[in-house]
Amino acid sequence: MAGWAIVADSRPAARVLCVDGQGRVLLLRWHDHVSDVVFWEPPGGGIEPGETPLEAARRELAEETGLPGDRVLDQWIPVERDYHWLGVHYVKTEPFFLARFDTTPDVASTELTPEEDGTYRGHAWHSRADLAALPEPIEPPNLLAILDHLL
Repeated sequence: MAGWAIVADSRPAARVLCVDGQGRVLLLRWHDHVSDVVFWEPPGGGIEPGETPLEAARRELAEETGLPGDRVLDQWIPVERDYHWLGVHYVKTEPFFLARFDTTPDVASTELTPEEDGTYRGHAWHSRADLAALPEPIEPPNLLAILDHLL
């Protein structure tokens, strides 16, 4: 696509697939105002210097959802990503971790960065049927295969 900058592994990141007691997955809804695309994605974000991917996953989960970071298990798989965000085309590999909850915990996104605050559109716990019926894209598109592998 003309005009996109391709950045490979420029911003290491980690993501968390949260599964509740009913087997539903927590996804956050974002609006990329550059491309005007709304999509769903698991919580997660950048790995800070000196931070391990697991530490980043736990911190990001707490910041973006208010859920306890210690629920993130040291169980992950590498996921190839190829996506656009705010005018940048990212191509990289991110670790996707698993977090399990016995019930459906309340989510409160209280520590969003200014960038996130301007693009965040909410959250929802989705069943597999919900995921198949969403009118908006899911990132990454192979999310169910990733979930199956982690479970």
